Amino acid sequence: MSKSIPMKQKSVAAVTLGCKVNYAETSSIVDMLVSEGWAFHDIDDGADIIFIHTCAVTGEAERKSRQQIRKAIKKHPNAKVLVAGCYAQLAPEQIAQIDGVSLVLGMSEKFDRLHYPEEPDQQVCDVRVRVAPVEALAVAHVASSLISQPDKGRTRAFLKIQDGCSFGCAYCAIPLARGRSRSVPLATVIERAVAIAEAGYREIVLTGINIADYHDGQHGFTDLLRHLEELDVSRIRISSIEPQFLDDELIALVAGSTKIMPHFHLPLQSGSNKVLKAMGRQYDTAFYRERLLRAVSSIRGCVIGADVMVGYPGESEDDFEAMYRFIEALPVAYLHIFSCSVRSGTRLFREIAEKKVSRVVSAEASRRAKRLAQLGQQLERRFASSFIGRQLRVLFEEGIPDGEGRILWSGYSENYLRVQVKIDDSAHGVSMRGVEHEVFIDGVGEGLLLQGRLVF
Repeated sequence: MSKSIPMKQKSVAAVTLGCKVNYAETSSIVDMLVSEGWAFHDIDDGADIIFIHTCAVTGEAERKSRQQIRKAIKKHPNAKVLVAGCYAQLAPEQIAQIDGVSLVLGMSEKFDRLHYPEEPDQQVCDVRVRVAPVEALAVAHVASSLISQPDKGRTRAFLKIQDGCSFGCAYCAIPLARGRSRSVPLATVIERAVAIAEAGYREIVLTGINIADYHDGQHGFTDLLRHLEELDVSRIRISSIEPQFLDDELIALVAGSTKIMPHFHLPLQSGSNKVLKAMGRQYDTAFYRERLLRAVSSIRGCVIGADVMVGYPGESEDDFEAMYRFIEALPVAYLHIFSCSVRSGTRLFREIAEKKVSRVVSAEASRRAKRLAQLGQQLERRFASSFIGRQLRVLFEEGIPDGEGRILWSGYSENYLRVQVKIDDSAHGVSMRGVEHEVFIDGVGEGLLLQGRLVF
């Protein structure tokens, strides 16, 4: 009798570019395959299928996406390379022309198990592009960090609750890739959050394209937060939220909560009212300042960071100076700075084509970005230094030996400051990963990493 040959275990590796939503979605797709017996490999080790999740928020993001696709094909020529994400949705045929790409998947198609081959040597499909029009996107797929293998994740898990955006800012291509705003049903969110907690994660970071626009037809964003507070997790982090959604109800909820973290990423984009209007943003600088100050004064230890765009077409030197002075006077902890990237298909793209507005010269945009980055560094150091001599509660994530018999354990405070402590390895053999502990802050190290010691 001939012996049957054992079937080779199928394997998948992943590369993710862009936002936290992409990371959550990649993890859920990997979880889907792992639950069916697939092995999850590091990208350097290769796999039968390599899943590349692309970004298209800027032209540079698209360039990096192409770079990662070609790198994977060159390093792993025998792998099936599947490409998804915003870039894949916006320019599928362009990606399909890259020699070695096996399949391009759209926003909905990437969640369809049928598009992943049953056997490692099976052809993916005859058609290399499976991308439905953005208008057909009607469902928000729930997604989260790895549940099947939490040891490959961290103590924080991303949980996607919403997708798409209906705001229509002049410069933004994301609605063209992800469609209009839609929400994951509350029951589905809670079910996934419970699974995250049971997998051992201690913090849930809510993600989405416009998360505070959450509404599943019956429940709004604050309803969702109240339900999540009842779960067995230590922390719930909101992350990015549009200024108009930072209302008094949400501020009061966070101020009175022991689980919702006092941390908001509040996109500003410009500190010039003229530029904000041109962008199609739904607020002015006075509104932004009032909401920010209300949150900071009402929520103990509240930290707020901001997205800022420089070099928006039509932005004058006076506009930039107004933005600089506006930000300089705000109690913001950090800035994420972007140079404007004109995206095809947007209202801004059409305005430039029709010569209604002119681009800012690249060198000038770079100069402004550099100056604003210097301000951002000053704001970060000012904020971090304000905690010297104080105590912060830290959720520890990772530890590395320092070569002198100690372990350098680092993690994040409730208000999202990164903190490091040195622990004698012989005295503390138990891992600090996933442990929350009070830390006394002694100083600020390189990269604004706060240095401290455990409080007993």
